Amino acid sequence: MTGLRLDDTIAAIATAPGEGAIGVVRLSGPDSAAIAGQVFRASRRGAAAWQSHRLHHGHVIDPSSGVAVDEVLLAYMRAPRTYTRQDMVEISAHGGSTGLQEILRLVVEAGARPAERGEMTLRAFLGGRLDLAQAEAVLDAVRARTPAALTQAVAQLSGGLSRQIAGIRSGIMGVFAHLEATIDFAEDDVPAPGRDELLRSLREAERGLAALLETARAGRLLREGMRVAIVGRPNAGKSSLLNALVQADRAIVTPIAGTTRDVIEETIDLDGIPATLLDTAGIGDTADPVERIGVERSRAALAGADAALFVFDRSQPMGAVDGPILALAGQHGSGERSAVVVLSKADLPPVLDEAHLSGKLDRMPVVSVSAVSGVGLSELRQKLHAVVLGSTAGETSGREALVTNQRHRDALERALATLREAMDAVEAGMAVDFVCIDLRACLEMLGEITGENVTDDLLTQIFSQFCIGK
Repeated sequence: MTGLRLDDTIAAIATAPGEGAIGVVRLSGPDSAAIAGQVFRASRRGAAAWQSHRLHHGHVIDPSSGVAVDEVLLAYMRAPRTYTRQDMVEISAHGGSTGLQEILRLVVEAGARPAERGEMTLRAFLGGRLDLAQAEAVLDAVRARTPAALTQAVAQLSGGLSRQIAGIRSGIMGVFAHLEATIDFAEDDVPAPGRDELLRSLREAERGLAALLETARAGRLLREGMRVAIVGRPNAGKSSLLNALVQADRAIVTPIAGTTRDVIEETIDLDGIPATLLDTAGIGDTADPVERIGVERSRAALAGADAALFVFDRSQPMGAVDGPILALAGQHGSGERSAVVVLSKADLPPVLDEAHLSGKLDRMPVVSVSAVSGVGLSELRQKLHAVVLGSTAGETSGREALVTNQRHRDALERALATLREAMDAVEAGMAVDFVCIDLRACLEMLGEITGENVTDDLLTQIFSQFCIGK
């Protein structure tokens, strides 16, 4: 970004590229009205000045030729009741690329500067309308892939996460200020808080930070989505399962084993989590060099997946070919990666020894599914959602906002670590100065999330991810 200036007027096309019913050119800065006035001619004559927060009908005119570029609606919004807390003008024109580019060219020639990526929201942050966590939620709202992700982004945009952090930060700040006072005003005999009182206050803050971090896994999946590998031996019913879950004939299904030779990806909404399903080639021994490549890609897809569906044909007895699948299932269904066993072809007479299979895959959920009739699909979605979220599902319900951003998670982890160092210092009976050093670091790390402590480089990194005009 070209510095953090606020005293000039910037302009950008605020709507997505391409054709549409309406396109918007947005200006922000002290000269917004004056610049727009050079190119806009209102239909209603005689008005002394534009009314703020009202729509004005007219035309954008090229001052050099007097030719009308487009019929538009202009909205003038006087500070501070605007998105950026500056004077703003939004010109709503027909949504064609040529017309919008012409309007942008004219307002730039009239004195505006082309906005950089995210500069409108950066001004909203610098102007105090949004804190940094709220500003980042603007991007999350734009990029939301499910209604649940959008709801969570709006909760953060409304200050849900910021309020939780502010409450924890306030408690730590109270302790820090008291300890600092005992150092700065030692001659006034300011009483230091007792050890038990200190630890009680710090443990309360520790619980708050730990509880927030408990939401990070669910928050990450909600924001970024998850990858689910569908794995099994050839002709186990993997492609049919993919088609049934996405409700479309996306993968080719034939009775011939080895039909799928590459990884096919499709995304579904898994109860609010964007889930990318990966239909993989059947894993087994093969002399075909092309099939071997497919098997290698299947293993790679599984290694990079957040969860897996291990598919076994319920209508066939288990054999040696299922051995590698059982081994992979045992390896994958541990740690943060989750797995569900799917018994396919439930519409056919059962042959597979389910008890034997369950014994080999201890505690892994098992669901019988028919891609033909749809039996078990709803239960499969529920079990997959449950194993992915695990215990965090209950922890996150009813919260104002989740920790969805990796930057926030990193800052919270560092803040929690320094808070615990401060608690260790208290328990060890160390001097107040050492406790204050750790508490100050903790406060600074929490301030990184909401923007109280932030560098220009970090702002550039964050806002460069935005589109121009936002």
